[in-house]
Amino acid sequence: MPDRPLYLHEYHPKSELVVESHELLTPKFPAIDVHGHFAALYSDLWLAEMNKSRPDPDSVVDMLRKCGIRRIVNLDGFWDGFMGITREKVLKTLKPYGDFFINFVSVNTNMVHDKGFDDYIRDHLRTSKEMGFHGIKLFKHVSIMVPDEKGNFVPGRNIAVDDPRLKIIWDTAAELSMPVLIHIADPVAFFRPVDRFNERYEELMSHPDWQFGEHPDMYAFEELMDMQENLLSSNPHTTFIIAHVGSYSENLGFVGSCLDKYPNMYIDIAERINELGRQPYTSRKFFHRYQDRILFGSDAFPWDMEGRYPYYFRFLETWDEYFGYGGRWGLYGIGLEDDILRKVYYQNAEKVLMLEG
Repeated sequence: MPDRPLYLHEYHPKSELVVESHELLTPKFPAIDVHGHFAALYSDLWLAEMNKSRPDPDSVVDMLRKCGIRRIVNLDGFWDGFMGITREKVLKTLKPYGDFFINFVSVNTNMVHDKGFDDYIRDHLRTSKEMGFHGIKLFKHVSIMVPDEKGNFVPGRNIAVDDPRLKIIWDTAAELSMPVLIHIADPVAFFRPVDRFNERYEELMSHPDWQFGEHPDMYAFEELMDMQENLLSSNPHTTFIIAHVGSYSENLGFVGSCLDKYPNMYIDIAERINELGRQPYTSRKFFHRYQDRILFGSDAFPWDMEGRYPYYFRFLETWDEYFGYGGRWGLYGIGLEDDILRKVYYQNAEKVLMLEG
């Protein structure tokens, strides 16, 4: 017996289950990852903020290819001047790997208060398209993150994603056939009280800046979902990829109802297999019903993806039970058939990004 009862953060039980286990280091079909972040390859400010050293691009691409990734979307095109970069620098850095990286730009929504915002958006997106950027990424700095006095983004109530002043972005995206990948909400538990009922209590205690439910100036999760639906319904000609399983991986019924109502909506599965894998029956039905609308994504960074991707492949391809991915619950595979795997791994991305097969 221990000298004293364990504290919750000390308790890490090891499962004694003896069940089939499959290690998949590569996917069954070469994949297109639609959700990656590679600012570390060209932004000194990003490296300083993360306290990281610059990775070697050749090694990064080699790692990703060995993991079975055929192409990957780099969402960190940002805009000229952000994090000390320019769009030209992004493209120049990644030019040697032009057959591998698919670059997205973002827009400076803080300029929405400026008189020339509409002209800025049109010019920025049109020139970005001409330069070779494929799509547009909107980060959490819309809706749930605001700049503090030092310019760092912190939790707060920013301009809503369905604010009419942002419509110029969605209209221009539609005109240019540039899909918009947008992060609207974080896990729903982040918006709940941090108490004994919160399923992410340990995680939130370790990251107090994620405790949106304790923040007086945050939108409620339900408000964000209303904004998301308004965004989709008001811009039917714009293709949206709603990141992280449509913002609500804990409620696939809700996500499915949105996919049913809004044909311009797609989703990626980045950093949400922990949620999908704990509801395997519901997830498998969901993947079957919406197999043409789900894109493979991982929230990839230039480091250690050989340790992360196998969990995705195992979830999608096997029937393995109760395997770990961090957190308090185990995951279950959903054993998808080959025709669905092809769509999720690469065919849907080819369609949405208008890539050659």
